[in-house]
Amino acid sequence: MAMKERAPADKLPVSQRIDSKMESHPLRRKMKPTEWAIKGELFLNCSCTVFCPCVVSLGAHPPTEGHCHAWMAIAIDEGHFEGEDLSGLNVGLLVDIPGRMGEGNWRVAAYVDERSSQKAYNGLLKIFSGAAGGTTGLFTFLVSEIIGAEREKVEIVRDGKKRGLYIGRKIAGEIEMIDGGDPDHPVMITNSKYWMGPDIIAAKGVKSKVRDYGRVWDFGGMSAEICPIDWKGPKP
Repeated sequence: MAMKERAPADKLPVSQRIDSKMESHPLRRKMKPTEWAIKGELFLNCSCTVFCPCVVSLGAHPPTEGHCHAWMAIAIDEGHFEGEDLSGLNVGLLVDIPGRMGEGNWRVAAYVDERSSQKAYNGLLKIFSGAAGGTTGLFTFLVSEIIGAEREKVEIVRDGKKRGLYIGRKIAGEIEMIDGGDPDHPVMITNSKYWMGPDIIAAKGVKSKVRDYGRVWDFGGMSAEICPIDWKGPKP
């Protein structure tokens, strides 16, 4: 008995439906370089017990605890994404790295300033997922999973030698620069090839807790760093 031929489906194949959704999704991992720029400051607190070895090893040396758990804060003093102003916006990141930074498999959650326009929000997600190319383009192969992205009140405090990141009850992080021989100049590494920037100020966690996405972390007394940033994407 001959099998009856199936009528053509009137719906797109699953693969095409997924591709269609991903094309407009702000977290799409495929890199599509575009014009953007950010100047400001990034600071972080991580689980290393002494100053993060990733800075001088460029991610090749294992973190002191074998893994890297961290929060990052990005204060954008000046910036734009495809003509949309990003100046004055803040971004927070939760970062979970299972081993050497350079080996990838990062899991990241992004908290984008609730004051951002829709275009700015989408642009910042593209920048911090690596999709926009340029300085952060390496995230497309270092980040294996974006575990979340949401608008939040992201409060950043920069007061002398102290820095703070506050995102509701999810992240409450405070760090402080480590004093050098000259109290007016903290301990720092200069002229490095680190991806964030050439000059990194050494700091330590003061009160620093993360409570989100199943992560419960406390970085009090742990390694921290502060880095002026000047990042950009290529002109298409």
